[in-house]
Amino acid sequence: MLQTSSRLLTLLSLLQSRPSWGGPELSERLGVGARTVRNDIDRLRELGYPIEATRGPAGGYRLGAGADLPPLLFDDDEAVAIAVGLTVTSSGSIEGIEESSRRALTKMEQVLPSRLRAQVTALRDATETVQRDAAGVEPEAPVPATVLAAVASAVRDAHWLRFDYSGSARLVEPYRLVNWNRRWYLAAWDLHDERWSTFRVDNIQPKPPTYRPFEQRPFPDGGLVGFVQRDVAAAGWKVTARITVFAPADDVVARINPAVGVVEVVDDDTSVLITGADMYETIALYIGLLGRDFHVSEPAELVAHLRALGERYARAVS
Repeated sequence: MLQTSSRLLTLLSLLQSRPSWGGPELSERLGVGARTVRNDIDRLRELGYPIEATRGPAGGYRLGAGADLPPLLFDDDEAVAIAVGLTVTSSGSIEGIEESSRRALTKMEQVLPSRLRAQVTALRDATETVQRDAAGVEPEAPVPATVLAAVASAVRDAHWLRFDYSGSARLVEPYRLVNWNRRWYLAAWDLHDERWSTFRVDNIQPKPPTYRPFEQRPFPDGGLVGFVQRDVAAAGWKVTARITVFAPADDVVARINPAVGVVEVVDDDTSVLITGADMYETIALYIGLLGRDFHVSEPAELVAHLRALGERYARAVS
């Protein structure tokens, strides 16, 4: 009976792996005769799998579409890949399917082998997914599941992480994986540079686990997700500016996307926005949307652009 059950699972896996199979091919792969294959096909049909057959020399079998969804079989890589997708969508990256994704992920975790469940739960607990920006046009940056699993495990266990990164060796305290605009980032404390850093996970090549634990540090202002967004955005800034805003820092923070910049406290009624963009016109848009009074003394290019905007708006209502 054990051999029969194992053979049925193997047969089902084969039928799911490609559109159709010839009878002799299945006999050869399973190591049984044609009659046994036919009997196994009948058993799968009794379990609810809609298996279609064609007769003749070129005849064979294929798994058809059914009214009900029968159990599916996945290999290790497929199971982890599905769990990664469900982890991302359960965080709201695709509107309307968050709850369904969470339910599906819970069900999947219950039936995964322990070796895979550990990887999946580590990834789920280590990941923050940020809604994609309307202007996010970053190309895909695929990350091997093994790399995600290794980084997520280090985050979960709070162990130092060693890896090669764009040709250099790194040693960090890993804190969070962030999935944003179709890319994966690691927020970590860089032990060499002694500062918070963001690493693109598609450029990480993990080394063997260190198993060395670390104590959690206080997070940067705005949290780790906000830090990653600012850090990634700042890497692409071509121009920068410091703007004095006549409003409390908390009020300014509540009105901007974390990727826009960093807000510093001056006093209870004044703050400074440190921001950047690809051009000064974009910075002018940012500060115009704040809805608060502000002052800009430099850079000269931004001052000139704001002065021209002011004159243009004044003419529009005169």
